[in-house]
Amino acid sequence: MSLTSRYDFVLLFDVKDGNPNGDPDAGNLPRMDAETGHGLVTDVSLKRKVRNFTQLAKGNERGYDIFVKEKAVLNTLIDQAHEQPEVLAKEKGEKTEAARDYMCKRFFDVRAFGAVMSTGKNAGQVRGPVQLTFARSIDPIIAQEHTITRMAVTTEAEAEKQEGDNRTMGRKHTVPYGLYMAHGFVSSFLAKQTGFSEEDLELLWQALSQMFEHDRSAARGEMTTRGLYVFKHDSELGNAPAHTLFERIKPKLKDGVTVPRNFDDYDVAVDKANLPSGVTLL
Repeated sequence: MSLTSRYDFVLLFDVKDGNPNGDPDAGNLPRMDAETGHGLVTDVSLKRKVRNFTQLAKGNERGYDIFVKEKAVLNTLIDQAHEQPEVLAKEKGEKTEAARDYMCKRFFDVRAFGAVMSTGKNAGQVRGPVQLTFARSIDPIIAQEHTITRMAVTTEAEAEKQEGDNRTMGRKHTVPYGLYMAHGFVSSFLAKQTGFSEEDLELLWQALSQMFEHDRSAARGEMTTRGLYVFKHDSELGNAPAHTLFERIKPKLKDGVTVPRNFDDYDVAVDKANLPSGVTLL
C-alpha cells in the first residue's frame, strides 16, 4: 500500500562507555564538532544499522534484500538486473528504467534510501523517500583514550623480541555518556516513485526502535534507542514545517546535573499541546 502522508521524526539514542561512530581520519576517535564539542553520528552509520536490522528481521524474504551490504559487489548486482526477463524484453531506450524498477522491488535500502546505480550497466539513480540527518549530542561530550593490553603477540618474531613476555599494547576510545538526537523525513511523493510502502514504513520504525539491540560490540559500549517521535501529516505536502515540529522535543539536563552519565540525568519535554491542524504525534 502506497504512502499517502508525509512524516517527520525525531530519534533519540544514547551511548555509555563506547564509541558510537569512529572517525577514520582522526585515529577512530568519536566524531565531534570541533567548535562546540558536541558528538556526531553520521546518517551513513544510522542507515547501516537499519540495513543490518532488515537483514536479520527479513532474512531472504523476497523484496527485502539489501543492496549496500558487507562484501557486496554493486556492479554485479546491477548487472543481474539487466539479466531479468522483464528487462531483456524492453527496447534499448527502456532498459535503464526497467532495471531501476527491478532494483527498487528487490532491495529494501534502494526503495528507502535511494542509490546511484549507473556505475555498471546503467540502472539509473534513485532518490530515496527516507532521509536522515547527522545525529548530534544534546550536550558536549569528551573522548576518553584507554590503553589496553593483549597477553599475546601475532608472530614468532615478536615473541622472540619480547623474550616470552608476549604483550601487545593498544588504544581504545570511548564516550563516557552521550545522548544524541537525529531528525528524519519521509516523502510520500518519492515513496511512490520507488515503491516504498506502508509495510516498509512499519519496518523502518521497528528498525529504528530495535537496531541497537542487535548491534552489540565491545567498541560501541551500551547504545540504546531512547525515543522515536513520529509526526504524521494528514496531507502529502505536509501541514506544518518540519523544524517547528522538531522543536517540540526538548531533552535537557535535570536541575543540579552538570555532567550526565545516564539517561536518567535528562528530562525529555514533549510538547503535545496545540499541534498544528492535520498533524498527529505518534
